[in-house]
Amino acid sequence: MKLFFREHTFLIAIQIIQFFVVLSIYWLDGYRHLLPAFYAVFLGLFFLTGYLACHYFSRRKFYRRLTNELSSLDDSFQTTEASPISQALDYLLKSQYKHYQTRIKELEAKQDEHLKFMDQWVHQMKTPLSVIELIAQNLDEPESSSIREETDRMKTGLNTILYMARLRTIEQDFHIKPVNLSMMIKEVNSENKRFYIRNRVYPSVLQQKEEVIVETDEKWLFFIFSQLINNAIKYSKGMSNRVDITIFEKEGEAVLEVKDFGVGIPETDKRRVFDPFYTGENGRKFRESTGMGLYLAKEAADHLGHRLEFESKLGQGSAFQVIFGKTQNLTRM
Repeated sequence: MKLFFREHTFLIAIQIIQFFVVLSIYWLDGYRHLLPAFYAVFLGLFFLTGYLACHYFSRRKFYRRLTNELSSLDDSFQTTEASPISQALDYLLKSQYKHYQTRIKELEAKQDEHLKFMDQWVHQMKTPLSVIELIAQNLDEPESSSIREETDRMKTGLNTILYMARLRTIEQDFHIKPVNLSMMIKEVNSENKRFYIRNRVYPSVLQQKEEVIVETDEKWLFFIFSQLINNAIKYSKGMSNRVDITIFEKEGEAVLEVKDFGVGIPETDKRRVFDPFYTGENGRKFRESTGMGLYLAKEAADHLGHRLEFESKLGQGSAFQVIFGKTQNLTRM
């Protein structure tokens, strides 16, 4: 209704001005009979009101469609009245929808091509890195350790790039199955063995239950846990030689906790810990942070239906928890 009146405001104003002009002309010409003049104005207003009412009720669907937002793109195919302007609007929306869908398909095709390229590139880079590691084993120390340290960093960076690319299509990359958290910890610790030794930080695994199995995606959980372990080791260097990895149950939910005793997170950085590319004060000090690790871990956890939470005190360390929801199929063996 508001849109209708806004559209016809100029017409109503012109009609009212026209009435006064006609009355003024008759008045200046010496015509002094007011009753017929007011009657003429009344008839003019009556016909104007009738026209506006008929016009509105015949096109109210059209005005409602212009006023209300589309709840989905499929609403573009709705039809209104058979009037020319309504049909023109229907045609415009359908054309816009078709152009939009065509553009979306083009972008999806380019994205798929980009993801395939990233996958191939990362895997191609891993091969020469493995060769470099084999060659480094035959070298004397400390050259051998230095080369392998750099190759480990490159592998971590390549994996981050790969998972960042896959995150865009994570809904299509799920394979939910029972995962043994104890076995997962062993695999991640084995994968990061040299990183532990190089930084003189060692894991301490604590379990309240013998084994806990949860329903999740093994590959993405491996990535999340690896990111937490890497951060715990990196920010413990020079302050503590221990990282506690604990599996326990809290309020019916399985919890996987990674706790370090390192630098901790400043209060000003806590609210932005999971923001992409945000390195914070610690990132500027250690210079190895990309600001993407925790962001990717949080995004992956959210898509898996898990919660990623943390507590931290500056100078005392941080504790990150992956909490598996109560709806998960929890099994204790």
